[in-house]
Amino acid sequence: MLKGSLNLLMPKVYLEKNVLDAAFERLEIIFNKFENIYFSVSAGKDSSVMVQLANIVAKRLNKKFDVLYVDLEGQYKATIDHLNELKKLSQIRTFYHVALPLALRNAVSILQPKWICWEEESKHLWIREMPKDSINIHNCPFEWFRKGEEFEEFILQFASWYQKLHGTPVACGIGIRTDESLNRFRTITFQKHKETFENYNWTTRIKFSNQTLDTYNFYPIYDFRVEDIWGAVSKLDLMYNSIYDLMYKNGVTLADQRVCQPYGDDQRKGLDQFKALEYETWAKVLNRVNGVNFGNIYCRTSALGDLKTSKPDFMTWQQYTVFLLESIGIYNRDLMLNYYRKVKKFMIWHRKKFGIDLDDIPEEASLKLENQKKVISWRRIARAIEKNDFYLKRLSFSQTKTEEVELRELAHKWDNLLNSNTITSDPDLNRFIKEEVAN
Repeated sequence: MLKGSLNLLMPKVYLEKNVLDAAFERLEIIFNKFENIYFSVSAGKDSSVMVQLANIVAKRLNKKFDVLYVDLEGQYKATIDHLNELKKLSQIRTFYHVALPLALRNAVSILQPKWICWEEESKHLWIREMPKDSINIHNCPFEWFRKGEEFEEFILQFASWYQKLHGTPVACGIGIRTDESLNRFRTITFQKHKETFENYNWTTRIKFSNQTLDTYNFYPIYDFRVEDIWGAVSKLDLMYNSIYDLMYKNGVTLADQRVCQPYGDDQRKGLDQFKALEYETWAKVLNRVNGVNFGNIYCRTSALGDLKTSKPDFMTWQQYTVFLLESIGIYNRDLMLNYYRKVKKFMIWHRKKFGIDLDDIPEEASLKLENQKKVISWRRIARAIEKNDFYLKRLSFSQTKTEEVELRELAHKWDNLLNSNTITSDPDLNRFIKEEVAN
């Protein structure tokens, strides 16, 4: 669909050379200058085009190259299908399909500092089965790897390992375009603050910690526009990720189409796309979010810290309330039951006092009256749980000696329930925390 609809949108031309020809020229330079080359791919449109252009050049020069794919578990099925297509490229020597337990930014759980993909303890929640040809925790050849590494750290560690493995200077192809970010353009094209390979401004020598590696990132398609990507697909009849067809049909503009794991910086947008484009995958993603990803979206530093949240648009306030309770319960059933008992008591009181049954509880009421604690609504209940006030004062409960004892028992049972970094506006909780930390 995309090929026909774009009608061969070919690249801009500068100095009598279009960007497609320029990319071929850069790739030829790299293959002639380096014996060992690997390309970092995501199976998105940019890296897919890059590696297929590389295959064309490598085949002409009778060269081989390697590929690195870091599997973050939460991917479209179409992305994995396309990845398997790319694995069949003729000039690939080794395809490093990495499915290791990495810590993903912006995806912490309620009691864990980070959400970790492919974690064995969460196998029952995995979005997909472990790829059979993957490098995983059971066959990992990287002696330096440790569970919970950051993605960015792993990339640098791999670059260092790959260079030492081959013992020669190596090159790593990165498929990013500078038209998506002024910062990218500045980083790639200006040589003042970086070391390049033979003064080619589309290369950057990698630094890791205090060490300068004998490894160079290069960006063969850095000056492509999104139209150039699809122009190359059409002109050269390249393979592409079919998820873009669905995005196109779903009204997502070419510039806004992204293939990324669902817990990254564009999280909400990515999750919405999962729901619309691959509903079966979406169900598994949602289950994953309910579990280990809960903390990133709904908590700060500990289970009882103030929560910075936003109700998903696709949920009602009632659904959101249940979602919050179930998510808390996955990692702290006692805390969930504490809230459940109080919410149930809150509902029973309103039924006896005002005759409001469960089915009659409104989604929202007057915000002023909700804040004054004069009416019941699902929004008021959800916001009270969001606040993570153990006593649920927002539902008109007060602190008691019995609850003080219960909170102390929970704090001793769950190590990460409260700590000195806990952020809460409740004075009673703050006093309790200070006492516990002092003891």
